[in-house]
Amino acid sequence: MRQRVLTLLQWSWLGAIVGIACGGASALFLVLLERVTTYRGNHERIVYLLPVAGLFVGAIYDRWGASIQGGNSLVIDTIHEPRAKLPLRMAPMVLLGTVLTHLFGGSAGREGTAVQMGASLADAIAHRLHVSPEMRRKLLAAGMAGGFGSVFGTPIAGTFFGLEVLAVGRVEYDALVPALVASTVGDYVTRQLGILHTAYPAVPYVPMTPLLLAKLAIVGVAMALATIAFVELTHRTKRLADRIVRLPLRMFAGGVILVVMWKAVGTSDYLGLGVPTIVSAFRDPHVPAIAFALKIAFTAVTLASGFLGGEVTPLFFVGATLGSVVARTAHLPLELGAGVGLAAVFGAAANTPIALSIMAVELIGAHALPHVVIVTVTAYLLSGHRGIYPAQRLWRRKHGGELLAHPVALRNYRSEVPPKTEGGQR
Repeated sequence: MRQRVLTLLQWSWLGAIVGIACGGASALFLVLLERVTTYRGNHERIVYLLPVAGLFVGAIYDRWGASIQGGNSLVIDTIHEPRAKLPLRMAPMVLLGTVLTHLFGGSAGREGTAVQMGASLADAIAHRLHVSPEMRRKLLAAGMAGGFGSVFGTPIAGTFFGLEVLAVGRVEYDALVPALVASTVGDYVTRQLGILHTAYPAVPYVPMTPLLLAKLAIVGVAMALATIAFVELTHRTKRLADRIVRLPLRMFAGGVILVVMWKAVGTSDYLGLGVPTIVSAFRDPHVPAIAFALKIAFTAVTLASGFLGGEVTPLFFVGATLGSVVARTAHLPLELGAGVGLAAVFGAAANTPIALSIMAVELIGAHALPHVVIVTVTAYLLSGHRGIYPAQRLWRRKHGGELLAHPVALRNYRSEVPPKTEGGQR
């Protein structure tokens, strides 16, 4: 008992240190993000400078950021295959790059930045305190949890994101305590520093019936198709963009394409985070049916060309707008369609259905249950063995079967995992 208590105390105070660092970093990031978003909204002509910003950020990363360009996949790889310390400069560089991306109108999110900042700060703490390799691994997961939970104001979802994102279909419970403490403390610190998170409309209570279950299954299929479209378009666009070897030129070209797209659609709704459109999807029955597809295109070009940021909020946009459109067609409450869609697309794209189901409850209320779980799990299973984090490890196919001989990174799935031959699917 004494040893268990001492272990719990050690995990708790280390998690608290990581949480304080994550909460402070997220607060700074969110303040800067709000200011540059407001500035861009009042001075839209600045979007024309996006290609120049791409040259500038690309030059910085080309010179000093080669070791951190893997982003979230680098963090996941480091947790699974202990290697040299994550560079501490990852935190300020990804912060600067993301803020500039949003200032000039790139379509990106914020979770990638928060997670990478949290992990790099956690790794610096782990090395500073000379913890064991196993404890370092736990603190890296706690850093991811603390960054995610504090930047969105969802500490429980942040906890499970840090545990669930590392491997497909497997939750790393050995890091539960430090992740929970880091995410909870990080969220508390961020709120104490005056950060107000987006308030989403609450989902009304809708009793479960066989007809509703069938409609939710249809929503899940739609979210799976949107997930596949986003992941495939982003990865294929990145492979195409990588033909431009020099990062500054690649980002310049991506910036030019985004400016052309912006002028072609005639609205700024698809630049930046797109939070106002996400919120309106819960109430406005006139959200354009094509909105989700345009956001996928803007975000794919932004991220594939090398601009910094994450995928969560753009995928919230995709899921909420598509969910709202499907809800209108299926005669479901808009709040329900947008709410479950918001969680399902990212839950499927990140292979974190538990974390995103919990996140939906934290953001839109407990009436989202069990509907959001049904839709998110359906989208997760139907989206196949793909995701926005190629470094995620797969231990067993989503549709069942034997454990794989060894965990395989999603990026290597097609080359390393043979297809099932007895009526199964890959």
